[in-house]
Amino acid sequence: MPSRNIIKQYVENGFYHVYNRGVEKRNIFLDDQDYRVFLHLLKYYLSEQTKNDQKQHPLANLILTGFNPVRLRPLQNLKNEVILLAYCLMPNHFHLLIQQLTLDGMTKLLRRLLTTYSMYFNSRYKRVGHLFQGAFKAALIQEDSYLLHLSRYIHLNPKELSNKGFNPVNSPYSSYNYYLGNKSADWIKPKIILDYFDSTNLLIPKEINSYKKFIEDYAGNSEELLGKFALDNADTISDKV
Repeated sequence: MPSRNIIKQYVENGFYHVYNRGVEKRNIFLDDQDYRVFLHLLKYYLSEQTKNDQKQHPLANLILTGFNPVRLRPLQNLKNEVILLAYCLMPNHFHLLIQQLTLDGMTKLLRRLLTTYSMYFNSRYKRVGHLFQGAFKAALIQEDSYLLHLSRYIHLNPKELSNKGFNPVNSPYSSYNYYLGNKSADWIKPKIILDYFDSTNLLIPKEINSYKKFIEDYAGNSEELLGKFALDNADTISDKV
């Protein structure tokens, strides 16, 4: 189950639900470019890099408004330290489901990601100060059932912004389409979750024989199963950004 321990748990090969929201619950993504910049940074840090990639800033190929990349965190990639299983970006917060392969992989990724994005955002919108609400939150996931339902919770998160007839396939800023095979990339690894959906897995009801059915047709409430760890009670594991 998600860890409730006060002492922060850094575990090699551990799975974590990671999230943060805007300071004072303000929006951290104001338009499509902001979402794309955040995802481009994730892709940059978690993809194989060439020598040319290492020589330029990760946002160099994007059309940005007034962004001058100074005082950047180190840009070497973390492909061998962090695996991204799922993500969802919402106007005032984000969710990541990750596996850290090293004891400090998660911390290094979040510090670099959030610092660089905050610099971009503040420069573009001519603001100063912290963008995110204190430290990022991270809950250690210790049971397979929680891992599965957390991926479902993350992919259904945009439902709160939608009217009746919500379809997660239409969510442009989540990893759900990677799970359906509509998209593919080496920096997002859906196979870890999809491997649970075989004929021998007792965690999945027999009638729910695909990830798509688990997300869209399963009658259970994943948020109730996860409890408040789905958002507010996860352990704090890093520094302010």
